[in-house]
Amino acid sequence: MQELFKIFRFTAKDAKAMESQSIEPHIHDFEELIIGVEGKISHFIDFDDETVYAPFVSFVTQGKPHLLRPQLHEGKCDLWVIRFRSEFMSETIFNLYGYFHNRANITLPTNRCFGRLTSLCEMMHDEVQRPNPNLSIIKQLLNTLLTMVYNEKPEDSEQESSNAHSQTYANFLRILEENFRRPEKISFYAEKLFMSERNLNLICQEVMQQSVGEIIETRKLTEAKNLLINTNRTIAEIGFELGYNEKAYFSKVFKRKTGQTPSDFRNEMKQLISK
Repeated sequence: MQELFKIFRFTAKDAKAMESQSIEPHIHDFEELIIGVEGKISHFIDFDDETVYAPFVSFVTQGKPHLLRPQLHEGKCDLWVIRFRSEFMSETIFNLYGYFHNRANITLPTNRCFGRLTSLCEMMHDEVQRPNPNLSIIKQLLNTLLTMVYNEKPEDSEQESSNAHSQTYANFLRILEENFRRPEKISFYAEKLFMSERNLNLICQEVMQQSVGEIIETRKLTEAKNLLINTNRTIAEIGFELGYNEKAYFSKVFKRKTGQTPSDFRNEMKQLISK
C-alpha cells in the first residue's frame, strides 16, 4: 500500500460479489483494522478459524498470515476497513499490538460507544475525501477510536489475561518500550522476565510468529520512521539515538527491513504528506 492511510466501507453488495471468489491466506505490508457494524466475518488467523458476528473489531498486524472473508448475516453486511502504515501511528502502534496480540477479533456490545466508533469512521472517511486531507486530523480521530476500543472490556478478558504466555508477552512489550533505544541484547529482556532466551523466543513465535530479535528490530525501525518523518535529525543522529553506533549499519538494517534507505524513505514520506 502506497498511502499512509486508507479507509473504505464494505457493504452487503461487496460481500455478495465476493461469495464466488477464491481467497488464499496472505500477508499485508500495512496494518488493518476492521469495524464490524453488521454482518459477520470468517477469519483464519493465528492457525485458528473463527466466525465473528457484528458488532466487532478485528486487527491484523502487517506480516501476519491470515484469510478474512466478509459474509452476510440476516441479509446485511456493513464493515469499515481502515488500513494504515505503521509509521502513521508510530507513537501508539505497539500499544495496539499489545492489546490485540492474543485476540485478533473482539466482539463488542451494541451500545453508545460502538455507535461513536462508526461516527469516527465516517469523520475519517469525510476527511480523506477532501481535496487536501489533513493527516493530523485523521490521526487524532484514529487515536480516539483506538482509545474507545481499549476501554471496551470483552467478557472473557479476565480469563484471557490469566494466560501465562499472554502475560509474559505483554510484560516483554512493556520492558521493550522502556529500553528499545538502548543497544540491549535478547539476554537483557530474558533476564528481566526471569526466563531463558529460548523460552522468550518460543513465546514470541507463538504470539506474533516473530523472534524476539525481530520484534526488537521492528520497534526500533518503527521509531526510526517516526523520527525520519517528524524531525530534521540526520540519519546518523537517528541511528545513534536508537542504539546503532554506525550510520552504515543502521542504513543497512533499515533497507533490509523496508526495502528503502532512510533517505529514500524520508523523501517518499515528505511527498506523500505534502499531497
